[in-house]
Amino acid sequence: MLKKSIAVALVAGFAAGCVTSTDPYTGQQKISNTAGGAALGALAGAGVGLLAGGDDRRNALIGAGIGALAGGAVGSYMDQQESQLRGQLQGTGVSVTRQGDYIILNMPSNITFSTDSATIQPAFYPTLNSVALVLQKYNRTLVDVFGHTDSTGNDNYNLDLSQRRAGSVANYLISQGAASQRFAIIGEGETQPIASNATPDGRAQNRRVEIRLSPLTGA
Repeated sequence: MLKKSIAVALVAGFAAGCVTSTDPYTGQQKISNTAGGAALGALAGAGVGLLAGGDDRRNALIGAGIGALAGGAVGSYMDQQESQLRGQLQGTGVSVTRQGDYIILNMPSNITFSTDSATIQPAFYPTLNSVALVLQKYNRTLVDVFGHTDSTGNDNYNLDLSQRRAGSVANYLISQGAASQRFAIIGEGETQPIASNATPDGRAQNRRVEIRLSPLTGA
């Protein structure tokens, strides 16, 4: 769940059921059938309705002529998008997890950013390019980019770092042609661990950027 304390911004200026949990970096998780990086100076607070479910983004996209999905079309649309993402991201270290009508991309820090940095590692650009290609094809998808850290260090610093990292990923995807109106950035800091922070391996899993893809629907 998103919280009141998270920082949410619409990215501009460059022109997210149940799931079986396994290793978060294998890319093989699934339950569902048919049913160089830009800076955060590119962000503009344009009234994102993410806390209310993305209503402002949804309305803006529908108003721009991008048709909303309805009924059984939602499951089929997300199934096709998931299949293409799995094909594009196989072997990259990014996992693709299906949760009902949502798709989660988990991007671990060891392949995305250097320690204490929000600058994308150049070797990760081809992977992001693959994500951008799918996002362009499936343009009826809202894109929520979440930054996460481990619990080491100051809470406020970790929150800021997580937001800057999420912003770097979002801005790069937009620079590759994904429409900015579809995006929201959320810095979670250390509040959403997926493993224990008591071990180096657990902390490494917690340092990540997640992209949640959700279908554009009319309600």
